[in-house]
Order: sequence, then C-alpha cells, then structure tokens
Amino acid sequence: MNGIELVLRAVHHGEHHLAGHLTAVAERHRAEHEVHHVATDLAAWSHEHVRLLSEAAKTRGLDLDGPPDPSSAGLLMTPGRTGAPEVKEPGLLLLRDLCELHLNATRNSLYWEMLAQAAQAGKDGELLELASSCHPQTLRQLRWSNSLIKVLSPQTLTSL
Repeated sequence: MNGIELVLRAVHHGEHHLAGHLTAVAERHRAEHEVHHVATDLAAWSHEHVRLLSEAAKTRGLDLDGPPDPSSAGLLMTPGRTGAPEVKEPGLLLLRDLCELHLNATRNSLYWEMLAQAAQAGKDGELLELASSCHPQTLRQLRWSNSLIKVLSPQTLTSL
C-alpha cells in the first residue's frame, strides 16, 4: 500500500467516525437546539466527505467501504476513552462530547492536509481538488466545537 492509499483510508475512516459521533451528539443533546441542529448539519458534511473519498479511491482501485486494512493501523488508530468516568451532569457531558468532536476533527484536518500535500507533490489534481473542497468544512467543524467549548466551559466548570 502506498502513502496516498494510507492517508485516503485514514481520512475516510476519520470522517466516517466523526459523522457517527456528530450524529450521536446531536441525539444525546437534542434539548440544546443549536447543538442538535448544527451537529446534524456538520454530520452531513462528513457523510458527504466519506462518499467523495470512496469515489476517489475507487478510481484508484481501492475499496474504502470494506473492513480497514491492518497495514494502515498506524494512521487509523483513534484513541478510545479508557477509564473515563461516567458523566451524569448534562453540561459536563456536552463539554466532554465537544472535546472529543474537536479532537476527531483535528485529526481529520491533519489527514486532509497530508492528502493535499501528497496530491500536490504527486501532481494529482483530482485529489488536490477533493482535499481543497472538503478540508475547509472540517476546519469549520473545528471552529464550531472550539467556540462552544469556549462559551460553555466557564459557566459549566465554575458551577460544579
């Protein structure tokens, strides 16, 4: 497997994971209307990224919709919450979810950047266009989660 295939798999996996997490957060925090609606919209972006990545990979003879390739495990590793205490307070749960969303979107942003750099070096206009069109939406996902963390942290953390 070459490096471009590796990063295609990584960003595909990351966007798929982020879409699922955004959808779960939207459902879990349905009472927070802004969170629910924006997270749902942002999940649609990630779903579209997954679709576009699958199409781009198919033109390269790569099937991203199957099980992950073990040889790409290094880039695909996503740390889980090991030993994380159960959070019952809604504000803390929302903050934890937003932090995880932010970290997942950050990872995806790095993968998009790596894909763009590799595409540019390999003079692959199709992949460069894909990364150039999707990466700004990932950056928007980052800004949204970061801004909510900034707004919610002071009140949530000082009221405990």
